[in-house]
Amino acid sequence: MTCFTHWLTICKQLKNGFLRMFQHMSHLGEWTSVGNEPFLSTYNGTFEAITLPALQNIQSALVKAGLGNQVKVTVPLNADVYQSTQVPSDGDFRQNIHDLMVQIVKFLSQNNAPFTVNIYPFISLYSDSNFPVDYAFFNGFQSPINDNGRIYDNVFDANHDTLVWALQKNGFGNMPIIVGEVGWPTDGDRNANLQYAQRFNQGFMSRYIAGKGTPMRPGPMDAYLFSLIDEDFKSIQPGNFERHWGLFYYDGQPKYMLNIGSRANGLVAATGVAYLPKKWCILKTSANLNSDQVAPSVSYACQNADCTSLGYQTSCGGLDARGNLSYAFNSYFQVNDQIDSACKFPGLSVVTDKDPSTGDCKFKIMIQTDSAGLHGNGRIWSLRIVLFVLLFFTLM
Repeated sequence: MTCFTHWLTICKQLKNGFLRMFQHMSHLGEWTSVGNEPFLSTYNGTFEAITLPALQNIQSALVKAGLGNQVKVTVPLNADVYQSTQVPSDGDFRQNIHDLMVQIVKFLSQNNAPFTVNIYPFISLYSDSNFPVDYAFFNGFQSPINDNGRIYDNVFDANHDTLVWALQKNGFGNMPIIVGEVGWPTDGDRNANLQYAQRFNQGFMSRYIAGKGTPMRPGPMDAYLFSLIDEDFKSIQPGNFERHWGLFYYDGQPKYMLNIGSRANGLVAATGVAYLPKKWCILKTSANLNSDQVAPSVSYACQNADCTSLGYQTSCGGLDARGNLSYAFNSYFQVNDQIDSACKFPGLSVVTDKDPSTGDCKFKIMIQTDSAGLHGNGRIWSLRIVLFVLLFFTLM
């Protein structure tokens, strides 16, 4: 947290507020994170100069508040901060940030904090069309990698142990590692679907429940599935799949069966969810696709709602041009709580009570808000709290 002069008073007040919160809630967790994946290569070094000072500042504040031994500061890092030429034992920190990474790891070690890494085998598959599909999962790969007697039949283990080697080579071989995020998206890309997500997450959870680690770190690991619920306004700069990591749909219903080792033996659906009326905004039958209103209308709808299920081999990838327009219009209509003015695309749209969903392509009906003024944000956050409580007690 960097405080500029004219913001100093406000910043101190915010920091003190967070510290009071930690004093009341520190029994719920052991760590707090500063930032998220600040050294992505796509950021071109934007956060390299401020990440370590931010860690030091927050740690100092916790110590002053008497919480230094209860709450540890860490920074979730993307797996691209380390690299390997061929096998995990070649692993080391990325050359252009090597010295900075060693400084950060030293700081974490001095404060008994863990190294937090986000590992996404899906990204390997997404980024490389030649990547072997089965290697992204925990079963089925027929050509395992032999690294001096350590066998790797999945990319998660290989990625994780590349980090272990990077830490070891720089004098921190015993540093604890937390997998801050791991998961698989369900839409927005041809490899992001329910079947692959269930296969990956169940494979990971089965290993997690059994306490199976990696060749370099056998035994139980700390890891967190990402994420609880889809985020329909998340940035899609990395790809359309970014809005579809959730284990639950927007209305709190599980997307698929997943044994998480709980007494309930699976994910628990939210109950008592109230939906808006069964009506949808679609393209008029009489609408002319050559109208000069089509392009600006669909562009406006998708800029202000979520159209990431439209695309090659996505859940709604099989729609024709008219279906694509209807999906875009309805997304905008629902995110605006079905108000009449949200289905007024000039000469193109109409409200219907006939569900236009087809196959795996679902035209959503939004859930009700607690008050007319919430328009989405309050709705999502209140549902997230309900889902968090459900998942928390399911895991107990």
